[in-house]
Amino acid sequence: MPDSPTDLVIDTPFESALSERYLVYALSTITARSLPDVRDGLKPVHRRLLWAMRLLKLDPSGGYKKSARVVGDVIGKYHPHGDQSVYDAMVRLSQDWALRYPLVDGQGNFGNIDGDNAAAYRYTEARLTRVAAALMAGLDEGTVDYKATYNGEEEEPEVFPGLFPNLLANGASGIAVGMATSIPPHNVTELADAAIHLIDNPAAEDRALLDFVGGPDFPTGGVLVDAKETIAQAYATGRGSFRLRARIEKVVEKGGGWHLLVTEIPYGVQKGRLIEAIAGLIGDKKLPILADVRDESAEDLRIILEPRSRTVDAALLEESLYKMTELEVRFPLNLNVLDKHRTPGVMSLKQALLAWLAFQIEVLLNRSRTRIGKIDERLELLDGFLIAFLNLDRVIEIIRTEDEPKLVMIAEFAISDRQAEAILNLRLRSLRRLEEMEIAKEREKLAKEKAELAALVESPVKQRNRLKRDLAAMREAFGDERRTRIGAVAAAHREIDWSQMIEKEPITVILSQRGWIRAMKGHVAEGEGDSLKFREGDGLARLFHAQTTDKLLLAAEDGRVFTLAGDRLPGGRGFGEPVRLSIDLAGEVDIVALMVVRADTKLLVASSDGRGFLTSGAAVLAETRKGKQLVNLKPGAKVAVVKRVAANADAVAVIGENRKMLVFPLSELPEMARGQGVTLQRYRDGGLADVTTLVAAEGLSWAQGGEAKRTRTEQDLTPWRAARGAAGRMPPLGFPRSNRFSGGN
Repeated sequence: MPDSPTDLVIDTPFESALSERYLVYALSTITARSLPDVRDGLKPVHRRLLWAMRLLKLDPSGGYKKSARVVGDVIGKYHPHGDQSVYDAMVRLSQDWALRYPLVDGQGNFGNIDGDNAAAYRYTEARLTRVAAALMAGLDEGTVDYKATYNGEEEEPEVFPGLFPNLLANGASGIAVGMATSIPPHNVTELADAAIHLIDNPAAEDRALLDFVGGPDFPTGGVLVDAKETIAQAYATGRGSFRLRARIEKVVEKGGGWHLLVTEIPYGVQKGRLIEAIAGLIGDKKLPILADVRDESAEDLRIILEPRSRTVDAALLEESLYKMTELEVRFPLNLNVLDKHRTPGVMSLKQALLAWLAFQIEVLLNRSRTRIGKIDERLELLDGFLIAFLNLDRVIEIIRTEDEPKLVMIAEFAISDRQAEAILNLRLRSLRRLEEMEIAKEREKLAKEKAELAALVESPVKQRNRLKRDLAAMREAFGDERRTRIGAVAAAHREIDWSQMIEKEPITVILSQRGWIRAMKGHVAEGEGDSLKFREGDGLARLFHAQTTDKLLLAAEDGRVFTLAGDRLPGGRGFGEPVRLSIDLAGEVDIVALMVVRADTKLLVASSDGRGFLTSGAAVLAETRKGKQLVNLKPGAKVAVVKRVAANADAVAVIGENRKMLVFPLSELPEMARGQGVTLQRYRDGGLADVTTLVAAEGLSWAQGGEAKRTRTEQDLTPWRAARGAAGRMPPLGFPRSNRFSGGN
């Protein structure tokens, strides 16, 4: 014992101590938990589950046993982890909608595709399937190595040797430290054909395998709609994703009506959650062309989607459902596995198949060599028996007269200790003449089998031919029809007019001076704006009519623009909500404009330093919360005006804070999607006050104010006409002292 406890303290940098321990943890997670082995496609927990069930003799032709018994053996002998995690793994191995070829045959409630959980393990029972038995075939034939369990009391196989491509047939998913894996399931018939092709053509290109493996084959079916080139690229690199859709058909009813029938949903999608999501879209009126969703599923899957009316475009409804629900998903491909040296790495489809075939050749050789060894042992005993029969009288005499008969027989007949022991253990009934003939026949048969096995071990050609025959037999035993249909090369997504997804209703948009926004149902008269209620100290800033299908442009003085949806504005009851809750707009930044905008809308944008440009509605639409930067401002400048370009406008009128006005042709302004713009008017003092567009032949009009709301028009604009960028001159008599043209946003 140390003299002091401090003698046990190891002085080491914290960084190195942490990194060493974390590396050990990371390697343990990668190799012993999360990544499957390329040889049998299993993680340790799955391998230990199946091994424990095999030792419990839960054969496919036998009876079931309680799942609790299996889980108890697994966590007690092989896998010291939580019982629930082990049972969850076992449940997944039994679900035919989760695994393409289930490895556990469950009896009782093992969950369902709706997303309901399995019953507790004390209520359910299980046994192995034929696939699992095939995967473990050969464990007693010296095909693979065994290792001690975690406590050293028992042994478990390092890998399963059976001729079944479980890695690709059932797929795998897992998240380790710094890496993950995601492998979709495939069709065994296709995998067997591809493997046979690789045996004959090991140098075949990755793309050649697509003639056999068309793509993933999910247990829940569906339609794979990726282009063949996309699938080929994913399999060649081991990374990518597959676009999977539900199988939907249009069913025409008597009387001319119709509905959509969903018979297959994408892999990994819970039916109950999917139906709830579709019902939510209907309830929230986000998909008004859909009227109802019904679940009529029994043993087969049937989801009925009723359109709002028979005039709805079925293709539009189907495409909308793909975009807005999990009727279309993307399944990732990340073929990250452990190779035979337990080293993680991403493989292509060809590399994974070649690694599996190389392992099966190794299994074949190990089985053959083990069998040869057992034949040699049996031949040794048979040779001893033949010697005993040829010298039967002398053998009987030695046994009756000698004190150490074994040693005497070894010396007299030149036999081994095993042979002498076997002779001494012979029963008297075996000394008959017929038994001698049987031994001779058995010896001849075993000698022939040994010769064939020896030739197999020495000949790679024979090994490949044997493996091809075994693969054909495996395909015959477990092969089936493809469930996931490979669609034609998918064209680009159909562009959806999302306004059709919203019920078109009139609204009145109200923005207060402090930035509170709301939408009242119907079109409130302009004069009623004064009677609207606002918070104390707040008032009306903007009021205009719109539709729920409209997109609203909000322009801020810092040059950013945002898009608000008319159907998502706060209701007209109360004071509304701060618009800054919907967009990332700083509190100190003022709102310059709020208006209805469409893709073909033409806008005039101007900043306080007298620069401006034309832009389009398509350029200012920004669906994200952060919006987009429209105007690149110089230091100290801000956006002053954002206005629609007047119909048939051909001129621009601009007035500065110095009360000088300038008129120039609209054609002198460039149209830009983003930028600083060009100089509209030159100022010695101050900046831009207002700008507008007009039809020059009609003159410039402005409101005179007062209750009469009269306007005045200046027909002759010649005194103010000049080139863009000029200083301008004083406006006409009677022009408002506010330096603002008539007309708002």
